[in-house]
Amino acid sequence: MDMGDRERVRQRALERCRERGIVIPTLAQQQDPALIPPSIRAALPALDMQALDPLNLFRITWKNDPATGGFGGVNHLEIPREITGIRARIIGLAGLHFPTGAHKVGAAFACLVPRLVMGEFDPVSQRAVWPSTGNYCRGGAFDSALLGCASLAILPEEMSPERFRWLEEVGAEILATPGCESNVKEIFDACWVIRKERPEAVIFNQFDEFGNYLWHYAVTGSAVMELAGSLGLGAGAAHWVVATGSGGTLAAGDRLKDELPGGKIVAVEALQCPTLLWNGFGGHRIEGIGDKHIPWIHNVRNTDAVCAVDDEDTLRLLRFFNEEAGLGWLERQGVAPEVLENLPWLGLSSICNVLAAIKTARWFELDESHVIFTSFTDSVDLYRSRLEEMEAALGAYGECDARVDHERRLLGQRADAFRELTYPERKAVHNLKYFTWVEQQGRTVEELKALWDPGFWNALKEELAVVDEEIERFNRDSGAVPRTGSSGPEPPPPGAGDEAHGAERASP
Repeated sequence: MDMGDRERVRQRALERCRERGIVIPTLAQQQDPALIPPSIRAALPALDMQALDPLNLFRITWKNDPATGGFGGVNHLEIPREITGIRARIIGLAGLHFPTGAHKVGAAFACLVPRLVMGEFDPVSQRAVWPSTGNYCRGGAFDSALLGCASLAILPEEMSPERFRWLEEVGAEILATPGCESNVKEIFDACWVIRKERPEAVIFNQFDEFGNYLWHYAVTGSAVMELAGSLGLGAGAAHWVVATGSGGTLAAGDRLKDELPGGKIVAVEALQCPTLLWNGFGGHRIEGIGDKHIPWIHNVRNTDAVCAVDDEDTLRLLRFFNEEAGLGWLERQGVAPEVLENLPWLGLSSICNVLAAIKTARWFELDESHVIFTSFTDSVDLYRSRLEEMEAALGAYGECDARVDHERRLLGQRADAFRELTYPERKAVHNLKYFTWVEQQGRTVEELKALWDPGFWNALKEELAVVDEEIERFNRDSGAVPRTGSSGPEPPPPGAGDEAHGAERASP
């Protein structure tokens, strides 16, 4: 696309935003909502956070206050020693209080918006395609609706029914691919079919879109640093432990290391599919963490260790944290009522991250002076069907189950399936990218080699300022006035990108 084509596309995007009163937030405003224009801040408390209203773009932040509808501090939850049995503190950033109930809405925003404001995506004639194992395609569908774009969500057919129902409700086209959480290649294969058969489709693949990395480095990283500052943590006292997923959330660890050197970054995966740990493969049930490949945007050279978590532990603890018998047991162990009330903030990948944090603390022998930060991507709201399935298969959950799960899966969690990476081992993990991205996805060896250079990532971070400058320029040029009393935007008008815009579920 030449400069003239980009400018014509940009003009169509400007007109779309002008017509619908769409003002786009900057990444700086998502980090610090105090920078949001006062008129928009004043309008938000009266608006449902889940409404398909473009004002909710300004709620893509870790600082939403669910009590007031405004903004506050970083949403987080500390998992106390009475639950974990370790001396180090575990603090998770809570994704529940984002629109869609998961932070992936932010990663999707940072993949779509830079192209939109720079004239590289036409909201009138093109369709945004969101390949995902669940939450990213939900975030992409939500962002698309707010920005007046048609969307197509791709996710495995065995993901939780809650995800599919939600996508149907927001009017996204749905493509269900074969398999479960582990079947990421099938999603990539579907993308190649779409590229060939649907010229209006633009694929925003979270596994290789650097907007995903940059959003987490800037916005999630800023939230982590704010919490670390409030605790007075120094170099080497703060660590970042998260499931690998798309590789984006790990970027917050890069930010932590840049500002507090000496901390550890630990990448987490399922024991049933230990790709980083043992070059392994398989299927697992920890929805939302991806596997069987190394994401293109994973800065492997900066990763200190990898560990694997048993999916059975994760699923059993979903019951433990949400059944009356489990909460009653924890209450008798001295867990505070406010913690018990908020344990449903943890979805499956969140529980996986807690278990990995325990393993990390045991491996590195961390004590009270250390804080392990992690991400609680989503909540139990997306997995209530899994609770029903377990009750049907295993029966009612009683005090004996709760005691066993606590002592075996939390207090008894060991530092096994854990590897501290040497320099050659990091390079070996990095080299695994070749088989997915060069052999299958059209990347070059030269591009792969560039990702091993720390200078590449340092240069990438400099693009953050450029993105915000382009968003600000776009807003000025559109002159859009936000409709602070609207009930949401109208659906995109008919066009090449809006064909089959209904919530139809198809197979590739």
